Amino acid sequence: MSLSLPVHRPTLRHLLRLTDDRGVFEHARGTVPLLSHGYCTDDNARLLVVCARDRDSTPGAVDLGRIAARFLIDAQHDSGRFHNRLNFSRVWTDQPSVEDCWGRALWGLGTAISTSKDDDLQQGCRPVFDAGVKCRSPHLRSTCFAVLGAAEVVSVAPLHHEARRFLLDAREMLARLPTGGAAWKWPEPRLTYANAVVADAMIACGEALSDERLLSRGLSLLEWLVSTETLGDHLSPTPNTGRGPGDPQPEFDQQPIEVASLAEAAARAARVTRERRWDDVVDLCVSWFMGNNDTGDMMIDVESGGGSDGLGAHGPSLNQGAESTLAMISTLQFRSSTWLV
Repeated sequence: MSLSLPVHRPTLRHLLRLTDDRGVFEHARGTVPLLSHGYCTDDNARLLVVCARDRDSTPGAVDLGRIAARFLIDAQHDSGRFHNRLNFSRVWTDQPSVEDCWGRALWGLGTAISTSKDDDLQQGCRPVFDAGVKCRSPHLRSTCFAVLGAAEVVSVAPLHHEARRFLLDAREMLARLPTGGAAWKWPEPRLTYANAVVADAMIACGEALSDERLLSRGLSLLEWLVSTETLGDHLSPTPNTGRGPGDPQPEFDQQPIEVASLAEAAARAARVTRERRWDDVVDLCVSWFMGNNDTGDMMIDVESGGGSDGLGAHGPSLNQGAESTLAMISTLQFRSSTWLV
């Protein structure tokens, strides 16, 4: 697949609009942040991933990355678990857990440790990651997000004991997943959300531990998922209600996070295998945001720099919250020299 679009660098201007000195706000009405809805660790972890990966000295990336890291530091409990929800009065409204917020926090922290050019940011993230990676979660996606962070740390610190130990334990969880059948290879009865992170974690864990069997299974699952979420020449991703065997396509409302997780996994597969077909999948994900989707609508507000919250049967949502904007930017970062944000 070959796509040609104007050359532009990504902008973080909508994220700057959504962020104050405490963190990025979770929701927006249109482009206006909904202050009363507060903040969440999930989105600040995603923000840290995006800022740590910035290679173009994008205006605002350093400041946003430091704000996101401080949020994660404050979100961590003495147990290593993480709070997720902070209200506008700066009060945590939930109990610390090892749910997705914990896994995404470790992903963000691990990415900052391995990738960020900000030395102070790296130093601040290390003890938080070290405490969090000692925890274990019974939840599949939570563990998968954490695997991505642990694999990042092991890539730059191969002897990091706790990160390697975590990956070994996670490998046991991933190896126990059902293999599925010929018609439905997915290890769960339905696709739900951020599905590609399961395959991505297998690939990342398999590479980090030199486990060819797990790596191969991850690539096979990713190939099946791409096929399942493709309709003709474009992606038709799993909607927010999920997808099961025999469900029709297209279905709505489609979430940018699903496309972003697919791009994330495909980019890793391209690096590990050096096969062009995975680069083509990344291009397919990018083109979904550019309008190569089930309604033919752009999912990017070029004027604001924000991303639409979802794709409905009649077009994109007008709201531009943190999750969707970060999903869009993280996907386009893989093609930041050739894609308009």
